[in-house]
Amino acid sequence: MRSAGRLIIHKNICPTIQFFILNHVFKTTVKSQYCTKKLYNMILLDQPYVSDYLLETIQKHDFEVIKTTVAVALVGNRDINWISEFDAIQKLENNKSQKIYSNSENAIAWVDNNLKNTNLPGKINVFKDKVKFRKLIQHLYPDYYFKGIALNQLRNLDVAEIPFPFIIKPSVGFFSLGVYRVDTIDEWKETLSSIEKEMDEVSHLYPSEVMSPKDFIIEQVIEGEEYAIDVYYKNGKPVILNIMHHIFSSGKDVSDRIYTTSKEIITANKLIFESFLSELSKLVDLEGFPIHVEVRVENGKVIPIEVNPMRFGGWCTTGDISGFAYGINSYEYFLNEKVPDWDSIFKDVGSNQYSMVILNNNSGIEADDISDFDYEAVLNDFTNVLELRKIDIHKFPLFGYMFVQTDANSQIELDRISISNLRKYVCLVM
Repeated sequence: MRSAGRLIIHKNICPTIQFFILNHVFKTTVKSQYCTKKLYNMILLDQPYVSDYLLETIQKHDFEVIKTTVAVALVGNRDINWISEFDAIQKLENNKSQKIYSNSENAIAWVDNNLKNTNLPGKINVFKDKVKFRKLIQHLYPDYYFKGIALNQLRNLDVAEIPFPFIIKPSVGFFSLGVYRVDTIDEWKETLSSIEKEMDEVSHLYPSEVMSPKDFIIEQVIEGEEYAIDVYYKNGKPVILNIMHHIFSSGKDVSDRIYTTSKEIITANKLIFESFLSELSKLVDLEGFPIHVEVRVENGKVIPIEVNPMRFGGWCTTGDISGFAYGINSYEYFLNEKVPDWDSIFKDVGSNQYSMVILNNNSGIEADDISDFDYEAVLNDFTNVLELRKIDIHKFPLFGYMFVQTDANSQIELDRISISNLRKYVCLVM
């Protein structure tokens, strides 16, 4: 019985029954506490990078940040609304409507280890593993060829049985690491050697949940234009926060050098992408879930390349550039369930393009032979650089990335950097 807010257990009840009563009351109280407590929107920070833009957003909107050791190191002295790991786990387990955003897929390990009683690990895994994702959507694209294969089996693969051209890449991967296009059987031997060398060089850069060299997927080449979409779901409907056109220098190019967004790009593709994204949500419950989707449009049909879960573009890229381009804070829009009013937004945008330029090391020069990178020279090759973010080439295989604004008169700046091997900016060890 209860009296004056206290639980009173009759002294004649045996100790075992007393234990079960107290245990039940404790669990009920804890669950009630986390179900009724205000649902601060939650962020899980992890390596390798968090931008000042995201950190300022967290502070401005008082978003809760899960207090992991890594997050504390990333945040530094900033005044943050911390939530303990224990409290975060309780809230996520007891509130299906609790939203969470992560800046990095490195955080997948934390989710796998701590949120087994939620649907997050399974939801993440079906997207992160490209073979599982292809199987999920196979009935929508019955003629699409793909094959999963272990790295140690590639040498024994009868490549003549694979329809050319094809793409090969890690089944669990990130950026364009380990991604190759093979057009002819004669290219296979060289490609295989390149894969083995690259996997040996980069496999230590990210956790196995983010980039694993063990298993690969071989799939047919999807022709057409490629796009990246940042989206979340509200009341069962996709809310698009950004669309970026992935620009390649040639048909053989599989790098991540340039992504561009503009009023024209979004208006031309928004409806067809919303239709595809609505179909995707019929296969997996995506309510209140952020994803970064990469697709190609071939003869008017949207064909997905991959879906990156629980985040927008890696390294705080596409989520940040929407702020520079449109004044949309993608993190706040997702966590506070805001929907862009594109008609109003586009009144002030004009015909400008906003691009993310990734300075990946395609110079052919090993990082150990590089002493520095001439960032000032890169900046001088663009008329309007909105932000430059430097990255240590000795830790990751890129020099950094930039957000730039261009128009018809400065389009040549993007054309030039898209085909550059960046050697003109590389300073060698003497």
